[in-house]
Amino acid sequence: MAISSLLLRPFPPLLPDTTTPNTNSSRSTKKLPLRCLICHNSLNSGTENKENPFRDVGFSSIDSNYKISWKKELQRAFPSENRSPEREILNNDENFQELIDKRCADNVRMLIVDSVQEAKAGHPGMALGMAEIGYFLYRHVMRHNPRNPKWFNRDRFVLSAGHGCLLQYVCLHLAGYQSVQIEELKRLTKIGSKTPGHPENSITEGIEVTTGPLGQGVANAVGLALAEAHLAARFNKPDAEIVNHRTYCIMGDGCAMEGISNEAASLAAHWKLRKLTLIYDDNQCTIDGSTDIAFTEDVSARFEALGWNTISIDNTKGDIRSFKDAILSAHSSERPTFIRVKSRIGKLSKKEGTSKAHHGTFDEDDVKQMKQRVKWEDYEPFHVIQMIYREMQIQADNAQRLETEWHSKLYDYRSKYPEEAAEFELLLYGGMVPGWESSLPKWSVSDPVDATRGYSEKCLNQLAKVLPGLIGGSADLASSNKAYLHDYEDFQWTKHKGRNIRYGVREHAMAGISNGIALHGGSLIPFAATFLIFSDYMKNSIRLSALSHAGVIYIMTHDSIGLGEDGPTHQPIEQLAGLRAIPRLLVFRPADGNETAGAYKVAVANRDTPSLIALSRQKVAANLEGTSADGVERGGYIISDNSGENLPEIILIGTGSELCLCEGSAKMLRKEGRRVRVVSLVCWRLFDRQSKEYKELVLPPNASKRVSVEAGSPIGWREYVGPNGVVLGIDEFGASASYLDTFKKYGFTEENITRIAKSLLISQ
Repeated sequence: MAISSLLLRPFPPLLPDTTTPNTNSSRSTKKLPLRCLICHNSLNSGTENKENPFRDVGFSSIDSNYKISWKKELQRAFPSENRSPEREILNNDENFQELIDKRCADNVRMLIVDSVQEAKAGHPGMALGMAEIGYFLYRHVMRHNPRNPKWFNRDRFVLSAGHGCLLQYVCLHLAGYQSVQIEELKRLTKIGSKTPGHPENSITEGIEVTTGPLGQGVANAVGLALAEAHLAARFNKPDAEIVNHRTYCIMGDGCAMEGISNEAASLAAHWKLRKLTLIYDDNQCTIDGSTDIAFTEDVSARFEALGWNTISIDNTKGDIRSFKDAILSAHSSERPTFIRVKSRIGKLSKKEGTSKAHHGTFDEDDVKQMKQRVKWEDYEPFHVIQMIYREMQIQADNAQRLETEWHSKLYDYRSKYPEEAAEFELLLYGGMVPGWESSLPKWSVSDPVDATRGYSEKCLNQLAKVLPGLIGGSADLASSNKAYLHDYEDFQWTKHKGRNIRYGVREHAMAGISNGIALHGGSLIPFAATFLIFSDYMKNSIRLSALSHAGVIYIMTHDSIGLGEDGPTHQPIEQLAGLRAIPRLLVFRPADGNETAGAYKVAVANRDTPSLIALSRQKVAANLEGTSADGVERGGYIISDNSGENLPEIILIGTGSELCLCEGSAKMLRKEGRRVRVVSLVCWRLFDRQSKEYKELVLPPNASKRVSVEAGSPIGWREYVGPNGVVLGIDEFGASASYLDTFKKYGFTEENITRIAKSLLISQ
């Protein structure tokens, strides 16, 4: 079905609009008052940033008692700042706001300390050191609506240094996110809480991606920024900008050391993802001690060499003005921006500046000292200055206005550009054209034989025509993986609208970036392709796909010793077993074209579940009679059986290119009068989810003589063949030879399978 023929559904009802859009759009790079970043608004009097045309919210527009309500608290906290006449303090909005922000950061720190002390666990060091930065982002920089956390055009924030999650949890609470009530801060790391030990997007609303393994969040942030750039290039018009948001990410020294961050940063610079801002918490400490013991490079110089706009600031004393100026520089840059923030881990505590501050609690004297340093002695644990909620509400009110204006823009866009609006709306609300499954090819036994990677290529290109969100690429192997959309351009810095992503030889970043694309929203469906053996480079990102509910489609070719001449370094043995062990990940090993189509049907339909499709380099023997795209949905099914009403004497179970060997062996055995069933176990996890009745229908308990055939590790197969069965697998590293010679060497021939089956049949 053509996308342009879709009937447009109404957009959601508009939010109450109490303001008038501001149309001033000139750019300025002058040094600005602090409050001007509240909404990305006017950069000085009468001048606005064209990328962020949002008005300022000054004190004059707030309840007249607002400043008075802060006065007592600020005089108590900063007596030295209150020596000037009262009128001067109250009338200087910039100075007054600076004091408010400083006191808010104090409250953030105290909530961090209280949470760790209550839980008797946690990682307070990074969170304490970056309190001003986190608070400032949520209060003054980011466009986000706590009342609608999934608003499409919101800015995205990623905490790559996920151990510092308390910083984000506290900011989410203060900002008004319902997911993090004060009780959740008291339940840090507890069973069932929304404040786990590292951020999880499927648990806590307001968390964009799951982070923890260092460096992953950097790649996720690049994926989020790529998604924004791609959708903006496809749908924005000179007179209608409906996609315009930024991505912010905080990384630490550990993230800087992990290779995935460098891979991803290299691509971000190459693609000129200018709306990406990476904030480096340079506290010069890791768990084992000072970074000097292992990490002395100039990280800023590295990012500059990659092609980033780089800025260094000193935040050890909590002066936020330099960070504000750095953010403004980022907004005016045509390149992604790297802001190195010199900070103090464990700020305020006796552990400040040492690796001991990374994790753990504080002794009573330390807590007492910290409270004294910020004039917090009279407050009970988990105290929040009530004016902070109102302070954050200013941002929330503005964000709600921005969302209202955005919906108005969508209506205008719809009338001006109905065809583009139809496609954008399709992406916004699911990305699936009704009946998209019918686009998948169908094969018969009379069709020419091909490798399953060839069948995959045909499936992928047919799907691209009906799924406007399908986007992805290969790690420098597109011609070998057959994972390329032939009728579409490449995604490059000059053509962000392209749907083919050239990742270069960067498998790990490719997977992490794909997670970001999948979790961005807008129904993009990312695919990432390489050889199955190189899934080892990607394993942690694939695991996070499953944990994050990111529906990435991994296309892994050269799936066995059948790839032949490249030898053991490229021949996967244990990879399938390891990947099948990842919870929630759907691992498919299709045998022919129909099963390949079935794998894509399931993978595309499951948008909150990642899938991995393992495909052959060598051509399969035939498009097997009895295979079924629909059968793949059950994970395992019968493709042939001559047993009639009787139980089979023996069951041959296969996957991938070895399924045809099972069928060939079955034909030999049937000629000798044996009752033989052949079962395709294309996806173990889907089969395991079926009812007991169905599983016993396919693999009857009383039919105990079974042989499994897969050119990989035998681990896991015993569950399906049972104690009396035989597992034909490989427990060494393969060999360099033609694929037929390699298969013969390890016993993957019809003759050997038949020999094993006969031996089993005559045994007691």
